[in-house]
Amino acid sequence: MDEISTPLRVELPTSSNLNDIVTDRLASAPDAVLAEVPNAAGVWEPVTVAQFDARVVAVAKGLVAKGVQPGDPVAIMSRTRYEWTLLDFAIWAAGAVPVPVYETSSAEQVQWILTDAGVTLLFAETKGNAAVVEQVLAEAPSCREVLVIDDGGLDDVVAAGRDVPDEEIARRRALASLDDVATIIYTSGTTGRPKGAELTHRNFASLARNAVAFVPEVFTEGGRTLLFLPLAHVFARFIEVLALASGTVLGHAPDIKTLTTDLGSFRPTYILAVPRVFEKVYNSAEQKAATEGKGRIFHWAAATAIAWSRALDTPSGPSLWLTLQHKVADALVYSKLKAVLGGQARYAVSGGGPLGERLGHFYRGIGLKILEGYGLTESTAPTCVNLPERTRIGTVGLQLPGCAARIAPDGEILLRGHHIFRGYHGNAEATREAFDGEWFRTGDLGSLDDDGFLRITGRKKEIIVTAGGKNVAPAVLEDRIRAHALVSQCVVVGDGKPFIGALITLDPEGLPGWLTMQGKPAMTVDQAATDPDVLAALDAAVTRANAAVSRAESIRKFTVLTCDFTVENGYLTPSLKVKRNLVLKDYAQDVERLYAPGDDRDTLHTL
Repeated sequence: MDEISTPLRVELPTSSNLNDIVTDRLASAPDAVLAEVPNAAGVWEPVTVAQFDARVVAVAKGLVAKGVQPGDPVAIMSRTRYEWTLLDFAIWAAGAVPVPVYETSSAEQVQWILTDAGVTLLFAETKGNAAVVEQVLAEAPSCREVLVIDDGGLDDVVAAGRDVPDEEIARRRALASLDDVATIIYTSGTTGRPKGAELTHRNFASLARNAVAFVPEVFTEGGRTLLFLPLAHVFARFIEVLALASGTVLGHAPDIKTLTTDLGSFRPTYILAVPRVFEKVYNSAEQKAATEGKGRIFHWAAATAIAWSRALDTPSGPSLWLTLQHKVADALVYSKLKAVLGGQARYAVSGGGPLGERLGHFYRGIGLKILEGYGLTESTAPTCVNLPERTRIGTVGLQLPGCAARIAPDGEILLRGHHIFRGYHGNAEATREAFDGEWFRTGDLGSLDDDGFLRITGRKKEIIVTAGGKNVAPAVLEDRIRAHALVSQCVVVGDGKPFIGALITLDPEGLPGWLTMQGKPAMTVDQAATDPDVLAALDAAVTRANAAVSRAESIRKFTVLTCDFTVENGYLTPSLKVKRNLVLKDYAQDVERLYAPGDDRDTLHTL
């Protein structure tokens, strides 16, 4: 199959926009709980639809009083917190356009977004964020004011708008049509300057309402979800809109360090995460079991979960003996793992990268169905997703209503539908290059099976061509190696070289637990990089990854770097994608040493 499309289930009037999501709920269920916010004691307190709407209107009035005009870009630079969602809908209520800025952004990145988007007003979470913005305000003359959320900025805005009539907000809420710009989201930018994707009210509102109709058992009234991924990224932003459209109670967790506590107290029914989170949960549980002397039980339970999940995909299903083992494993292991996620999560939505079949089967086996999907900023996050009763692990699922996918002759995935952005802000050339007629070029490679399930096989721009002319998709190898508890990042190399190699960084959080599991003394990352047992474990991980590819595509040598790739040091984007070009540039000598004559066993490992 080369092309697939799914018809719309919900048609929206052209005159509607994202404001209708709140006003429709206000009309139908004003006392329903829209969100919960932790108080000073950490207790989650409800915010009703009516209370949320009243605050949205009050903040929108303040924006009007501060001179924000319909269509004006207003920036939000903050972690994921309740105020982010409040500002999002208040800016829309004022007829303006929210522009997310990662709170980790450098002054140079902030300056580019402020000037490129023409931001008029900026909300910063902290004084520290505001200080970064202040460094470049002189170069961003359109930005008139910076308001600090933690310094009473929202209260100041509300106070400024007391004399603005309700009728003005009602008027502004009705100004935008489905095809007007709702937000400008700047791509993380693994290469070059970020491009501002203009996403419309149709993109978000139509896709969200159709997703609710497509997956009602997950996105349902009375459901609960805790956002902890950055709302500056399109993935969490779409789920924010989806939650309000579906009646899901929304919570926010700004600090990843307290995520386990927040999950335990909020108790979501579904969670949103990237594959790395699921890997961390698994690895942490494995290490905890080992330190408690229960490693064998954990590994038996994990193998049972995977076997049970795989058996679900066979005509006969799990055997009676496997089902009995599964029940015992649930009592001993699975229930404790699910308790880490709050105890009542039945579903998880995974995106931002491939999850892998092993983890997919493991989590389904313990009772958490991971609905793996796929999308980009330019497609308003998801174009497709696996469904609770139509899951094909190893794929990213079926197209959502109103979405279509085509596989080009060279294997590139092309997308079309109501979820595709209208273009890059102020960049007509990049917009033209992004489309093949009416189809958006994703830059990803994939295939469609006979039932329409999409499988991702690699990234077009990252294809490595060896000296022997072999085309290699690095993601296949990298994703499998990254799943190991010792590994933080892996970059496969070999363009124009005689064989494939890899740069591997160790996970400083996973290392101590792994050492304890192996009965080894504590050591630094530098020491571990040359430790024979660590290298042997990495060798085994690479060998397992190589089993997924041909001999010509397999990794022959790898080197362990002592510096990890992080957002802070600039080698990862805020959405945790490796800036491959920068790594290859800065670590060019390490790459060349993989192909130099001889073999330095202290830093290189040959398979």
